[in-house]
Amino acid sequence: MSSARSLFALFALPVLLLGCRESIDYNDGRIDFDPDRPEVPDAEDIAPYEGEDETVLEAQRRFPTGLDLHQKVIWRTCTPNGGVCHNAKEYPDLRTPANLASAFEAPCNVQPGESTSVFDGCEPNGDRLRFSGNVDSDPVEIGYIEQIPGEPGDFDEENPPLDLPGLHIHVVTPLQTDRDRFWSTARFVRTFVETDQVEELTYASFETQWFVLEGGTHLYGVVREYQFDDVEELLNVGIQEADANRNGVPGATMGLGVSMLVPGRPEDSYLIARIRGEMHDDPIPGSRMPLANPPLSIAEMLGLYCLVEGWPNEADQNYLSSPIDYRNCSYSDDPEALNLLGNGVTWEARVRPILEANCGGCHSDAEQQGDLVLVGDGVYERLLETSAQVPEFPLIEPGDAEGSYLYMKLIGADEIVGNVMPYNPLTGEGRLTEAELGDILTWISNGAIEDQ
Repeated sequence: MSSARSLFALFALPVLLLGCRESIDYNDGRIDFDPDRPEVPDAEDIAPYEGEDETVLEAQRRFPTGLDLHQKVIWRTCTPNGGVCHNAKEYPDLRTPANLASAFEAPCNVQPGESTSVFDGCEPNGDRLRFSGNVDSDPVEIGYIEQIPGEPGDFDEENPPLDLPGLHIHVVTPLQTDRDRFWSTARFVRTFVETDQVEELTYASFETQWFVLEGGTHLYGVVREYQFDDVEELLNVGIQEADANRNGVPGATMGLGVSMLVPGRPEDSYLIARIRGEMHDDPIPGSRMPLANPPLSIAEMLGLYCLVEGWPNEADQNYLSSPIDYRNCSYSDDPEALNLLGNGVTWEARVRPILEANCGGCHSDAEQQGDLVLVGDGVYERLLETSAQVPEFPLIEPGDAEGSYLYMKLIGADEIVGNVMPYNPLTGEGRLTEAELGDILTWISNGAIEDQ
């Protein structure tokens, strides 16, 4: 019986399909689909550069579109390739073309690491501090906050020292109160914006005795031993500081904020400023980028500048596939002005003062540690010779930082024996700042120029 049913089904199925054929509309094999694709300028819409400047012609040949620039320059020098920084672990993430496009008009308030590495234009608006209870005062914006470890012990409450152990909060505008000390709960307030709703929420608090110092701009909170864990927890929540570099200039509050990339204005873009080391002749704190690769060539800089200058407002990642307009790019008139050596990254302008200030105590005529002198006449010439410790290793190899013994010693490379320099025998520590190391890296990578 089962076999008979199977045989019936085998012959009946084609008959049933034939019977239904009239009701099926196969649309001639086509799928009814209307794609909503973005409009991207055609290559013929942008006339190519036809001048004679070899640098412009090289940039146009190598980086005809933003996609080419991302693949051949940004991805190669700034992303996980080669183990460098700007991947998912480091802001801004530049791994994909979409990431590069999202850097336009994005804030540059990156995690500073150390206060001296923060640029005024990258400082956000600070969180606010509000006291509850017996203090009648409006909220004040937090400039920066620091903890001095330890207990204060007994101190003169009429005139407390400014460096007492405890919690020190420096505010942008003075706290308006007629009291110079009070016991209160300090509440930390942040503005949250969701769609069309703006809310001010208290996200942390700390109760103690407070002292009003320096005309109300410096608030000192006493921290006793039983409160150590509470303060540590408070500092770990991520208080937003308006003056993170502690120089008295709250960037966003004073209208100095800049974006990673500003459409039409590469000279005002923080990402480009980090590559150049300056913005409108003002030095940019921190190491020059790219940190782990040679500096960008003039043609690469021109491609980046012309991409940013021609970037329309509110464009998205699709615009990266359109041609870069080198013909009308204002920087094509004088691409040599984009040479990174134009920033004074030379021996006389940058490197000699760094080494003299940090290394002169142990490497002078009077104190020649390691038979190396870094103060006085003839130092530049000496650096082009070999190391006394490793004769086959030049102190400085122009164009090759990893082949330069002095640079590898300064960064503490694994293959170099001994302490990282400069070494402090009192603390057992030693290292130049990231900005100083960036200067020296840029100098060597660009040929270790003696002077401009």
